Order: sequence, then C-alpha cells, then structure tokens
Amino acid sequence: MTAISQPSTTLPQFSNWLLWALGGLLILLMMLSASSGAVAIPLSELPRLIFSPRFEIGTEQQLWQSVLLDMRLPRVLFGALAGAVLALTGAAMQALFRNPLAEPGLLGITSGASLGAVAAILLGGGSLMVLAPAAFTGSLIATALAYHLGKHYQGIAGLLLAGIAINAICFSLIGLMTYMADDNQLRSLTFWSMGSLAGGTWSLLSVLSPALLVISALILRHWRAMNALLLGEREAQHLGFPMKAIRRKLVLLTALLIGPLVAATGGIGFVGLVVPHLIRMVLGADHRRLLPASMLAGAIALVAADCVARLVAQPAELPIGIVTSLIGGPFFIWLLISRK
Repeated sequence: MTAISQPSTTLPQFSNWLLWALGGLLILLMMLSASSGAVAIPLSELPRLIFSPRFEIGTEQQLWQSVLLDMRLPRVLFGALAGAVLALTGAAMQALFRNPLAEPGLLGITSGASLGAVAAILLGGGSLMVLAPAAFTGSLIATALAYHLGKHYQGIAGLLLAGIAINAICFSLIGLMTYMADDNQLRSLTFWSMGSLAGGTWSLLSVLSPALLVISALILRHWRAMNALLLGEREAQHLGFPMKAIRRKLVLLTALLIGPLVAATGGIGFVGLVVPHLIRMVLGADHRRLLPASMLAGAIALVAADCVARLVAQPAELPIGIVTSLIGGPFFIWLLISRK
C-alpha cells in the first residue's frame, strides 16, 4: 500500500485563509442551491423569507417561503451535513490505513449498511424509520466482523483483508436480494442505491444532526494520533498512543456515522475518497487542519452536486450518486495512474 506523506510545512496563515475561504464558499453555494430550482427565488429575498412572519409578506413571497423553508433549506443543510460526514470518515480511514485510496467502504462498513437497508426494503420496510435502524445494524455487524476477523492477522492488514471479504459477502447477498425482489421492490432498490438527498427534512435533521455532530467531534479529537500514524503504527505506539484502542474507536465511530447516513441518502460514492485527497494535496497531511478542511470541502461538494442533480433535468431530478460518480470516477482513475 502507498503510505500517505508526513505533514508538510504549509504555512498556518495559508491554512487559516483556506478554511475561511471554504467556509465562505460553502455559505455562498448553500444560498445559490436554496434559491435555484423549478421555482426560482431571488437571492436578495432569502433573509426576509427566512426571518419574516408569513402574514407580513405578499402572496408570491408566501409561495417562495413555503418552498424555501419546507423543502430546500432542510435539504441543503442535510446535504452539507452528509458531505461533511462522508469526507471526515474518508480522511479518518485514510489516516488509519495510511493510504490515500481508503474510505469506509474498504472495511465493509458501507456495504454492511447497504445490506441492512436492502433487506429492510425487501421485507417491506421502505420508510426511513425502518431503513435507518436496519442500515445501522448492518454497518455495526459488518464492522464487528471485520474487527474480530482482523485480530487474527498482525497489524492493520488483517482489518483490511477482513473488510475485503465482508464486502464480497455483502455485495453477493445484495445481488441475491435484488434478484429475488419484485418489480416495486426493484424500483425502490434502484432509486435508493443511486443516492438522493430528497429525504432531507427538518424532522430528519432534528434526529440525525445532533448525533452526527457529536460523533464527528469525537473523531476530530484524535487528530494527534492520526498525525502520529503517518510515522508508522509502531512509531505511534512508541510515542505513547494506544493504537489498538484508537483504531477500534475510530472504526466504531465511523460505523456509527455511516450506518444511519447511508440509510437516509442511499449510495453516494467518491466524496469520502476524493475530497480528503484533494485537500491533502493543497494543505498537507497535518490532520489538525486536514480534517476540518475536508469536512468543509465535502459539504461544498455534496451541496454543489445536489444543485446540479436538481437543475440539469428539470422538472425531473438526477440521482445524486450518478453526479458524484461521474466526477469522482475519472478522478479516481487519474489518482491510480498518477500514483503508479
């Protein structure tokens, strides 16, 4: 495997500037996404529509307010949250494996969550209230299996090999369930597997966002251990980091993030793989700045992809997984070729 390079001597001033620039770009993109769609809303009207009571605005503004507050704003916020979480887990897995091509799917976490969600759909539980626990359970079982099997092999390679085997089993079972599905179930499976942020509602945000933000903060706390891992697992252990415990904690936290998120969004690939790598190329490998910058860039990527998915085929909507794969796929190929 190709190791990630050690932290560079990137100037802190540039890092701070980049973080502020990414934050500003994210706010701008969120405003553009909230104002764009089948019902166009002027950007200048957004603050008034958000903060004004309904009886103080005109009839047209009331329509805009309903579209903005009931549909677009929660969807945009959910997209930003999902993109940030996907990029953060990708950066954490890349640090754990010391490989820029790693992501949660490598351990079977994503495929386990997908298997749980597909099983729920096949058994008639297509609502999020059933999908989320099923995907969460699937990701936890896959993670526990990977970790347990990986313990029989020395070092991080055991975890990786176990993840590959679990991925193969999960994808086989998903294929078998897809083969057994009837027409309605097959339609649901197809749309879910291509990814969408259409489930982004205030009720979903109120349930998911506190948990995802707390778990993300717990991952961010381990930036020092991730920096130490760049020197090697044995060296990090000599520096005083209990790597077995930290590895177990990072894998578990990633599963806790990815399980419910996959249930809510379906399959959205390449954000967790591509975004951290791009940020590392610009900012270096210091995880104190790499992790928050990756979260901001991941949020930008998914908000922009959702905007494209909603606008290119109006009034229909492209699955967002198609948009991210169309961009991420060629980049992944370039990544493989450039590191040959």
